[in-house]
Amino acid sequence: MSTRTAALAEDVSAFRHYLLAERGLAENTVVAYRHDLERFALWAAQSLPDYLNPTIRQLTGYIAHLRDEKLAPSSVARHLIALKMFYRYLRLEERVERTTVDLLSSPSLWEKIPQVLSPRSVEKLLASPKPKERFYFRDRALLETLYATGSRASEVVGLKMMDLHLDSRFIKCEGKGKKQRIVPLGGPAVDAIGQYLEKQRPLLVRAGSDSPWVFVSRGGRVLTREMLWILVKKYARRAGLAERVSPHTLRHSFATHLLSGGADLRTVQELLGHASIRTTQIYTHVDRDRLRAIHRQFHPRG
Repeated sequence: MSTRTAALAEDVSAFRHYLLAERGLAENTVVAYRHDLERFALWAAQSLPDYLNPTIRQLTGYIAHLRDEKLAPSSVARHLIALKMFYRYLRLEERVERTTVDLLSSPSLWEKIPQVLSPRSVEKLLASPKPKERFYFRDRALLETLYATGSRASEVVGLKMMDLHLDSRFIKCEGKGKKQRIVPLGGPAVDAIGQYLEKQRPLLVRAGSDSPWVFVSRGGRVLTREMLWILVKKYARRAGLAERVSPHTLRHSFATHLLSGGADLRTVQELLGHASIRTTQIYTHVDRDRLRAIHRQFHPRG
């Protein structure tokens, strides 16, 4: 083992102890980070002359390597999250410069990962509805809700007025298998939904004032998943984003950005309504106040 390879192995080991002892992360989370960083170490031994001073080109090469190994986009994103957390730790230890950590947040790097938008790209998408458009308030609220909650398309179009709690800043979602969960709403989403409910929804439901759905078309009819998909594609094109952007892209970006910000895997699993990020079958209960606090701390628009 070369001196450089040994040093990287020692840093990964120290990072693991840091996560357990100082960050208090769950063992399974730490194990996942360790596995991802071991893969990085194997690649770095052959392809990275100095792991303490990587370039954006070299990091992009690592993403290409992960793709060559046929990893799913979600796995590629998870590996990059592990790398970002590792380099943040090295920065705390004053072993790398801030510019090195900033590389891991570079939009040019994140946008190499299919189906994951950088925070800057998400901002472009959320800003793409224009005030003079007919359904501006509804469509803006739709996009904000998708990203703020990470909900599935079916959960957003199926959201009922009785499940919307703007004063308390959360919604109640019913996911697969009729399982219900509480998801916090950040300030921008609360504002967008509030404006839609005040300025546009009453006009849309005039012919059917008893419509239970939050997001409706003319006559109070519920939006379909297909219509939501069409709307997201429309605004993604306007924002100059990739053709493959869909409602699920925002759901996956939601999870990726939370994890990148330092949120625990178990918390994100609860917010998504998954057994885990890897879609296992074990559900973990997290109380509503803790969910809201973590969402506000880690989500870019919390």
